[in-house]
Amino acid sequence: MPSIKPVRVRDATPVIYPEWRWRLLESLREKAAVLLEALQGVGVTPAVIGSVARGDVNPSSDVDVHLASYVPSWRVAIALEKAGAGVKRFRVVQATPLTAIRIAVVIDEGVEVSIPVSRLSRSEEEFPRYAGAVYLSDVRCGVRVPGVNKQLLFIEPTSYGHEEWSIIGREEEVARRLGVSLDTVLEREFMRLKRARDGKSGFFLHVEIPPEESPEEKICEIAKVNPAVRRAVADVLGC
Repeated sequence: MPSIKPVRVRDATPVIYPEWRWRLLESLREKAAVLLEALQGVGVTPAVIGSVARGDVNPSSDVDVHLASYVPSWRVAIALEKAGAGVKRFRVVQATPLTAIRIAVVIDEGVEVSIPVSRLSRSEEEFPRYAGAVYLSDVRCGVRVPGVNKQLLFIEPTSYGHEEWSIIGREEEVARRLGVSLDTVLEREFMRLKRARDGKSGFFLHVEIPPEESPEEKICEIAKVNPAVRRAVADVLGC
């Protein structure tokens, strides 16, 4: 997949969606609705984040369902399976040593539920609002929300598609409009620009786990030999 380059300069530009893009958005939101409805009873309200929430989808867009705090992976898996969304595998990921460790519950390629298993930083807590997040009622009503994409473009939904502009130089406005801290906007901007400059996009920790195994048990195995992982998950998993 080609790298996604940040856009450093772009004034407000209208983007009119062709029919295929509206149909793709509808299809992705139908998938998201199944997951959001299935997870209503797990104890944490799920949200779908990113392009599916904003509307600026493309053929490579993922359905990313986000849980804001820890829920046991077995509870999530059972809820999904009852809705006919079987789990293909689990994935334990950590982007950098300083970011949260997460369990990704993989339902299909590009369709995942993310569960944090360590404390979130303020930036991580605010990320759904930064990227755009909608809930089951929003999806059912066709609500789209503003947010920032990986190109560092602010996406403002409109009746014809969206309007987009580069957030570089307008960080305070972005923070105000999305209801997040300026530090969150600046951190996300720094990370995207650094990734584009250095060409690094992998994970610090990335472990694939079969669906019949427990990702929590795997994390605790790693924690036994990795003090950093042990400290990160101690409050949540107790291992």
